[in-house]
Amino acid sequence: MPHRTTRSSDVGSPAELAALLGERGYLADDGLTTACYLALRMGRPLFLEGEAGVGKTELAKTLAAVLGAPLIRLQCYEGLDASQALYDWDFARQLLHLKAAEATGATDAATLEGELYDRRFLIARPLLRALETQPSVLLVDEIDRADDEFEAFLLEVLSDFTISVPELGTISAPVPPVVVVTSNRTRDVHDALKRRCLYHWLEHPSFEREVAILLRRLPGCTETLAADVADAARRLRGAGLVKPPGVAETLDWAEALLTLGARDLDPGLAAATLGAVLKYREDQQAVLRDGVLHRA
Repeated sequence: MPHRTTRSSDVGSPAELAALLGERGYLADDGLTTACYLALRMGRPLFLEGEAGVGKTELAKTLAAVLGAPLIRLQCYEGLDASQALYDWDFARQLLHLKAAEATGATDAATLEGELYDRRFLIARPLLRALETQPSVLLVDEIDRADDEFEAFLLEVLSDFTISVPELGTISAPVPPVVVVTSNRTRDVHDALKRRCLYHWLEHPSFEREVAILLRRLPGCTETLAADVADAARRLRGAGLVKPPGVAETLDWAEALLTLGARDLDPGLAAATLGAVLKYREDQQAVLRDGVLHRA
């Protein structure tokens, strides 16, 4: 049965939002659903911070599905600048247009120049696409990887959801997009950006919630296997690893075990499938050496 979609203004309570997210397999706790609900109703960006793999990006994807809106993702990285996030001119198409015009005998330089900066030659990057698409969910992923200058620029865009294209004028969003900003806290994000948003720190799920996630997302997973995997993941996260597993890795691990026909998890099977959950050789060696997968 297809899932129903809901306008953000029609979500009546945090509990209703939790149910809508849950229909799509995202099980959020009360704190997260309340922050998300308030962001929808107040029209404020939601700033999610937490370790990699706790479900920040997945929330934005699921929220877009709930709202029946396209997810527009801006993946941040060092060196990202405004033109890569906003728009660019399609120089190849502009050149073709110029050659075509010249072939027809057009010689008026001012007219030709004006035609080159028509909207049809503008390539919309994620921020512009989000302003021009209603409704939409804009995911600004891993803002902590971008430079301070881009962070300041983003603050300006999120303040009034308006940008200026010198050749075309001002472009405003009739309905601002739902905005989710994520950070893995590899560096501190400036307070000015956080003040513009509603902030929520996302933890790894509790044992009970992770069991529920495994059972919801992986049909065929037994309660015993889900509990074993969630318990093992909890111990791995407490082992001081370079890259402790997130929810996505836990799901991968359980899926790998299901593929092998497992109905529970013993240390031998866990050791044989570590590559599904730990992606650093040092972590695998430490886990095997210290007997982390053996119950106390």
